[in-house]
Amino acid sequence: MTTSSVTDAPTGVPETGEERHHRLRWLVLGVLALAQLMVVLDVTIVNIALPHAQQSLGFNDADRQWVVTAYALAFGSLLLLGGRLSDLWGRRTTFTIGLAGFAVMSAVGGAAVNFEMLVIARAGQGVFGALLAPAALSLLTTTFTDPAERGRAFGIFGAIAGGGGALGLLLGGALTEWVDWRWCLYVNLVIAVIALIGAFSVIGKQRSENRPRLDIPGVITVSAALFSIVYGFSNAEHNGWGDWATITWLVAGAVLLAVFLRLQTRTAHALLPLRIVLDRTRGGAYMTVFIAGIGMFGIFLFLTYYLQQNLGFTPIKTGLAFLPMIGGLVLTATTSTSVILPRFGPRWLMAGGMLVAAAGITLLTQLSTDSTYVAHILPGLVVTGMGMGAAMAPAMQGAISGVSPDDAGVASATVNTMQQVGGSVGTALLSTIASSALTGYLADHPASGGAAAMQLAQTAAVHSYTTSFMWVAVIFAIGGVLAAVVVRPGKLPATPEGAVAVHA
Repeated sequence: MTTSSVTDAPTGVPETGEERHHRLRWLVLGVLALAQLMVVLDVTIVNIALPHAQQSLGFNDADRQWVVTAYALAFGSLLLLGGRLSDLWGRRTTFTIGLAGFAVMSAVGGAAVNFEMLVIARAGQGVFGALLAPAALSLLTTTFTDPAERGRAFGIFGAIAGGGGALGLLLGGALTEWVDWRWCLYVNLVIAVIALIGAFSVIGKQRSENRPRLDIPGVITVSAALFSIVYGFSNAEHNGWGDWATITWLVAGAVLLAVFLRLQTRTAHALLPLRIVLDRTRGGAYMTVFIAGIGMFGIFLFLTYYLQQNLGFTPIKTGLAFLPMIGGLVLTATTSTSVILPRFGPRWLMAGGMLVAAAGITLLTQLSTDSTYVAHILPGLVVTGMGMGAAMAPAMQGAISGVSPDDAGVASATVNTMQQVGGSVGTALLSTIASSALTGYLADHPASGGAAAMQLAQTAAVHSYTTSFMWVAVIFAIGGVLAAVVVRPGKLPATPEGAVAVHA
């Protein structure tokens, strides 16, 4: 039998808003998970629809990247602001504003009549996603206070955060192939309406009794820093690391980030109190989420290429091919947080999970032009999914452990920031590695032409994918070692109580 800081109301006594929120906590989890799924889906679901959107709206290949980049720039650069606003405005208020705004921008994007309208809508999705994502995670933090229940809740939430990208590939393929590319955006309206009804029905109003002031200099510097970093890596993906714009944006981002950190040590109302990230367990958790973000985007990107271009999979079949990975991820995410984490803490879960994921990716480095899905891809996917589930869900819980509920929003936003920036770094870095491997292989293996040239091109492409997988395996292994060294041994600290008021 579990205990909680909030007990059920005695029979005949009117139920308070706090008691009702607690009684409906598993429905609250369903609402939060649905919202999180919507945000994560949009990272990959639109990628499947891009060729069809390009044909429909008539924009060129050079402009196509902005449909993805606009979302990433707005989302990544405003997450910390969104997290602090949830602490200031109240978590439910911020959550519902984010949901409603995301739905409106999705409708605008689905109805786009030209390229500019689509890009503006994608940027708008990123803005409201930056409000929605940290509010959802901080609501989860303050809703589940019992350690055993919290473990199960974070297992479910972490599984969605880790596997939502693969589900996006499946859903995007199905909607694009069977309906129309615009439904890859319109589908958010359905999800958002259900989540909004649930939010107003089961989530109690929450506000801190000690509301911090907004750190305006911190907001400006960190938003500019994150924008510069994300844009710099996006530019590197398309124009290379030696491009002057790539260098300029990345240097500017690093300088602005240093200024931001300096400011945070000198203000009493810091946007990101450094005590949040300097704790060993939380710091290690943020690092794990960042490294996982680097690798996960690489897996989706290059394995999608292989499945469609080498094995001839349709978009729907490609999405289905990732389901075993999601199954392994869900299994270990829920088991690790509910059974293992409360007893042993997060250190070896995060470290072991990253090393298992590295082993799974290593299996994928053996792919060739003659490989098959069942024999050569499926085992690597399952093992990788199990490793990611064991690492990601405990990392998400560890990232907000021990923080005051007054800082839950910004601590949650930092998790999302690490994942988003990690994805940007991973996409740019691994795309560059793959491109270099492809060029080098073709230079070392000249072909005379005809069928031999076509076979060589296919072999070179597979070589570029396996080279990228090798680097992902190395990155995951390094993440496992760092987690073992950095994360503090023992159980997670309890989250301080009493700082959040829940109202009817």
